[in-house]
Amino acid sequence: MDQAHDVAEADPYQWLEDVTGQAALDWARDRNAEALGELSHGARFEELRTQIRQVLDSDDRIPYPRRRGAYLYNFWQDETHPRGLWRRTTLEEYRQDQPGWEVLLDVDALAEQEGENWVWQGATVLRPGGYRLALVQLSRGGADASVVREFDVAGHRFVEGGFSLAEAKSDAGWIDADRIYVGTDFGPGSLTTSGYPRVVKEWHRGTPLSEAAVVYEGKPDDVSVVAFHDPTEGFERDFVVRHTDFFSSEWYLRTGGGLVQLAVPEDAIVGVHREWLLVHTRSEWATGGATYPAGVLLATRFDAFLAGERELTVLFEPDAHTSLSYDAWTRHHLILSTLHDVRSQLAVLTPDGGQWRRTALAGVPEFAQTDIVGTDPDDSDEIWLASSSFTQPDTLRYGHIGDGLDPLKQAPAFFDAAGLSTRQFFATSADGTAVPYFVVGPEDPASGPALLTGYGGFEVSLTPSYSGIIGRGWLARGGTYVVANLRGGGEYGPGWHLSATKEHRHRVYEDFAAVAEDLVTRGITTRERLGIEGGSNGGLLMGVMLTRYPQLFGAIVSQVPLLDMRRYHELLAGASWMAEYGDPREPAEWDYLRPFSPYHNASAAQQYPPVLFITSTRDDRVHPGHARKMVALLRAQGHDVSYYENIEGGHGAAADNEQRALKWALVLEFLWQKLGG
Repeated sequence: MDQAHDVAEADPYQWLEDVTGQAALDWARDRNAEALGELSHGARFEELRTQIRQVLDSDDRIPYPRRRGAYLYNFWQDETHPRGLWRRTTLEEYRQDQPGWEVLLDVDALAEQEGENWVWQGATVLRPGGYRLALVQLSRGGADASVVREFDVAGHRFVEGGFSLAEAKSDAGWIDADRIYVGTDFGPGSLTTSGYPRVVKEWHRGTPLSEAAVVYEGKPDDVSVVAFHDPTEGFERDFVVRHTDFFSSEWYLRTGGGLVQLAVPEDAIVGVHREWLLVHTRSEWATGGATYPAGVLLATRFDAFLAGERELTVLFEPDAHTSLSYDAWTRHHLILSTLHDVRSQLAVLTPDGGQWRRTALAGVPEFAQTDIVGTDPDDSDEIWLASSSFTQPDTLRYGHIGDGLDPLKQAPAFFDAAGLSTRQFFATSADGTAVPYFVVGPEDPASGPALLTGYGGFEVSLTPSYSGIIGRGWLARGGTYVVANLRGGGEYGPGWHLSATKEHRHRVYEDFAAVAEDLVTRGITTRERLGIEGGSNGGLLMGVMLTRYPQLFGAIVSQVPLLDMRRYHELLAGASWMAEYGDPREPAEWDYLRPFSPYHNASAAQQYPPVLFITSTRDDRVHPGHARKMVALLRAQGHDVSYYENIEGGHGAAADNEQRALKWALVLEFLWQKLGG
């Protein structure tokens, strides 16, 4: 379909953008009652919810740790502790089948004591100095906005009169035990149009926040400004980073004489470790008499670069099949995680005089997706790796570079994978580009039900991973699961992403449609039995499929979606995404946005497959008004549309495991009902 439907620009449902307005909430509750009435009363729904809750609450899950000094820290949720426990243990104890944990903070007990629906958002622990203090972030109902409170780690209590910030989208980090960098809502004009801190200050203990000294002020149209301190002994540095858009930033070194800007490309990914500066390019970079392509990783000595030298070493260079995903430092080594046709590979690079030695990382399984989940860049060459596949649950491996890796923890299998295979195919998109996708299911699916998912944006790569929810709720019941690796993602590096931004956005949707058609051509499923699901930017993808390619699908689920591309920049964090989508205020950019704005392309004259929208009242990243307005419009046009809005949950649309189980049971029950399960 090449032309947008002729829909008036007027917005009769804008009143639904009033997030907590009584009329809008009443409307949402009415839709919830309808969806629950349609989906939640059968035996299959109860079985799905029970089985998913068992996965989420399983005591046999791997408690992934994060090292902080002598302790391993973990946040844990289960049936007894739905809001969760922040806890720690030693490595020796962690090696046991049933480790003993020191509970630092019981979020359930805190929520009950204070009468708040607290959701854990993380903690920043002071280093070095024994890791004795933390800045704990807690949100109400799972929103991105949080309160920040200083916490005495050893004493298991909040610090009376300590650092504290009211609810906002704040950024706070330690300089030392008596000073922090803070960006928050200081009052009118202190936030960007995206709702993030525009001003960063240095705040001293025992003084009011109003007296904190300004370190840097960004511009209103920036995405955000942050500052942080690197306490690495012998390499202590302070940085300010101004994020001018989602993919671009300016880096400044804070010195006694003021701020000194690093002369690196604004769209590069920058890292600093001890004496080293790393630059991962997103576009071609000409410097020092050489030109480096997009996607390379470059290393140079930080002080020399700051002094004007441009002796850069290429540590990684992409090819047509291989891209750099990320890197991580241990004390003496740099580990590169790359993707080769969406299959992970790890390598170790070691600076040795004027050279870098490259070796394979011993102990990594050959046929699995392996990710770095932890290192110790301060004191050792310790490394933690997690390996899994679509049908193999996680294995946590631990060791040291040069000494090998041993399995330390094994996650349980939540479904029987016997008879299931994983295959990779390539579909041909409209412009001839080969688009990879994974198919998980029986070797001969006999055109049974299939669930296809994708994302296609913001350099996010979709790699193989084990999901007990999809396994129990879909694969074990005879369904086939498909993951599409669309342009706009990061699977093949910056070029793969940039080829589908702004005026080229149509390629994301053409890629997804090509995969859908290829599945039918190969006999893996039929159009009537092909369901699709995606969230956030993937929820926008679902909306475009609904309004532009409805003939390809039997059912659609769109979670926490963007849908109104005319007003997205005015809703919550939307302005921060204009580098990805474009600026609808500019006529030329609205011209290419409008055909892919689902809210402006819905038509009463078109036949659509059944669709379920799921969002959260507390999502303060993607406004729930997107889904609300789209559902109201589709209902008025007479389409088969269902809607569920969790009153808590933030951008994940669920704040605890009970809510997550309900949400996924609704999704899967909807798909089984509509696809003939």
